[in-house]
Amino acid sequence: MKVTYTETTYKDNVRKTTTQELPTIKDNDRENNLINIYPQMKYQKLEGFGGAVTDSAGYVFSLLNEEQKSEMVNQYFSTENMAYNQVRIPIDSCDFSLEHYEADSDPDDTEFQKFSFARVEKYILPLLDAAEKAYGGKLDIMLSPWSPPAYMKTTGERNHGGKLKPEYRKRWAEYICRYIEEYRNRGYHVTKLTMQNEPKAVQTWDSCIYTAEEQKEFLRDYLWPSLKAHGLDDIGIYLWDHNKERVFEWAETIIDAETTSMIRGMAFHWYSGDHFEALRMIREKYPDKQLLLSEACIEYSKFSADDYLNNAQKYAHDMMGNLNEGMNTFLDWNLILNEEGGPNHVGNFCDAPYLFDRNSKELKESNILGYLWHFTHFLEPGAVRIGVSRYTDKLEVTAFEKDDKITFVILNRTDEELTAHIRLGEYCTELTVQPKSIGSGVMTE
Repeated sequence: MKVTYTETTYKDNVRKTTTQELPTIKDNDRENNLINIYPQMKYQKLEGFGGAVTDSAGYVFSLLNEEQKSEMVNQYFSTENMAYNQVRIPIDSCDFSLEHYEADSDPDDTEFQKFSFARVEKYILPLLDAAEKAYGGKLDIMLSPWSPPAYMKTTGERNHGGKLKPEYRKRWAEYICRYIEEYRNRGYHVTKLTMQNEPKAVQTWDSCIYTAEEQKEFLRDYLWPSLKAHGLDDIGIYLWDHNKERVFEWAETIIDAETTSMIRGMAFHWYSGDHFEALRMIREKYPDKQLLLSEACIEYSKFSADDYLNNAQKYAHDMMGNLNEGMNTFLDWNLILNEEGGPNHVGNFCDAPYLFDRNSKELKESNILGYLWHFTHFLEPGAVRIGVSRYTDKLEVTAFEKDDKITFVILNRTDEELTAHIRLGEYCTELTVQPKSIGSGVMTE
């Protein structure tokens, strides 16, 4: 058995990545410091990784020179690097837009004759096209609305929550279909949809509120019939699209014998904490449903922008827990932002794996990028998660198998150097895990 181990540390915020070949020996009934890998225990299949192409990300991308643009999209999307195969794109504006915009704001335009993709063409499509060129094919696209057009809402504005007026439910469903068709008619591969970003949150930016019962009714009686009528019922619909603490309740309320065929899975965010057990319960109760993290970022309102390493380790910890409880897909938030974590039309700044300093014209990698690389570069779409057990909670571990190749990722968030013996069947390999490190191992015959 051959074991190749690649490890990254950030001493004094400087990235150091090393790769070594590790010798293997007979197990000899070892008992201590073991991390066991069990390929016979198989769980979910990995669909892949990606990030969000927002208006803001597209705008910052437009500020880069050609060399920087190539560096960024190749790091994310080329199969030799992070191998992102998916993106999430907002339907109309969100908080990470330079301003509010809608494809059609006319309440009298029942046939969407004034529907315009001009704003999408300005910033989103150039970044999407560059990403697909780096990927070498069509990316899977998830669309998510933050708010219906203002005239469709009880508040008459995109911000501050409000609800979809009952008389506009059919038109809103048709509007969503029009958006999907516009992308598809241009050759883009829209495969996934959430019905509403963060349906429980009244935000100072674009937002709209639903109860689980309201979202079930909208799906069953309006959205799904419209998708079918337009030949779009191949779209995978994901419920919730909000924090994990209530994802199980929304699944229980909406999924039943009538709606289950309309629903591909549950989408969730990370902002309210771990709640990994909620994913486990969904996996147990609804084994046919996919689990997709649709948004994660370091919000500067909650965490220090300068706490680079801890922020990256928070990401990795969440990835580990989600993967080990059944996550199929991970979609990060903005692919790139400026040096202050924007632009954002309401000042809701946050971190991103790439930041562009408008003053120095420098494209900067965050520690998060280096940590994400250990998952996205090594864990391939189509890989199946397999069983692991570990001797200590100081190490977090996940493992996947594809084509007779086993890949594991190990996270050490402590200040200790820890020894681990990776055991697979009759063989074992000794590994020294550095403090504050993340590592990926590949095991082949």
